[in-house]
Amino acid sequence: MAKRCQITGKTVMAGNNVSHANNRTRRRFLPNLQQASMQSEILDRKISLRISTSAIRTVEKHGGIDAFLMQARNSELADEARSLKREMMAVQAKS
Repeated sequence: MAKRCQITGKTVMAGNNVSHANNRTRRRFLPNLQQASMQSEILDRKISLRISTSAIRTVEKHGGIDAFLMQARNSELADEARSLKREMMAVQAKS
């Protein structure tokens, strides 16, 4: 499974471990990904996502997954989130 947030697209970063003697060895900084289920009122179902903890906090700050996706620019969203947003917009256009 990819180490990538399904909403924000946050992914693995690379850097160095630096010792006291200033020796540098390569390392990876992994995102803190969690499996989360969020209720969508527009789609009227639960959405199960693998997202970072910072994304969970951001979604809660905006008042839920629906509000977050509708206000976010498509360029800021990952592919999975963009498809969810398209699905939500289609349901809203229908009603």
